[in-house]
Amino acid sequence: MRNLKLILSYDGAEFSGWQVQPDTTTVQGTLATAIGRITGEKVLPQGSGRTDAGVHALAQVVTFVTESSVPTENFTKALNGILPASVRVLGVEEMPEGFHARHSAKAKTYRYRIHRGSICPPFLARYVWHYPYALNEEAVIAAAPLVIGEKDFTSFAAVDPERGKDGGPVSNVRTIFSSAWERTEEELVYTVRGSGFLHHMVRNLVGTFILVGRGTFQVDDVTRIIDAKNRSVAGATAPASGLYLVNVEY
Repeated sequence: MRNLKLILSYDGAEFSGWQVQPDTTTVQGTLATAIGRITGEKVLPQGSGRTDAGVHALAQVVTFVTESSVPTENFTKALNGILPASVRVLGVEEMPEGFHARHSAKAKTYRYRIHRGSICPPFLARYVWHYPYALNEEAVIAAAPLVIGEKDFTSFAAVDPERGKDGGPVSNVRTIFSSAWERTEEELVYTVRGSGFLHHMVRNLVGTFILVGRGTFQVDDVTRIIDAKNRSVAGATAPASGLYLVNVEY
């Protein structure tokens, strides 16, 4: 048996998220079908995380076990020949038996893109959140570092019906290593790196930061919202289109 690691990039706009579901197109299901065509096996590849419908990935990490003897470089070519153009395998590597895409992960980085121009180009629309409205960007930028550290992020966690089914931890405590906004031409871009993220956590953080920029919250309110451990006190969930899984560290 071989334990293979894939680096996967995908346009999430065409999928109902990562996790396989009946009667709908998902990244996991699409990849499983492609692997099966090559190996003749029925496998369910495991991702480092379950990205939501519409969320993109620059470098999702995936593992699966196979008896196939196909060389890793041939796996890359064969999978890309089968997968739709919206999904690309960037590389395949053989890993030790105990390596797992999700359980072995030590840190992840996400990026969120907000287009601030008055008109969003149509070819960009599904890759950003178009927000042309008045916004105190300095306040948004100032609020970002307040989430850094080991904290209980219940206020930014959506209900996840799948959570805990695999026997994994159910704590809402996570460690954020870095959190920052940057203005780049017509975009306001948020980059956050942490030990792990709760369901919708990054999008809920973004939605809250936007309310800081609108004046609904003050910068210091972010700390109060974290301490409340109550989802209802934070901002709304930002659209999926602007979110990208950038990197997973092991």
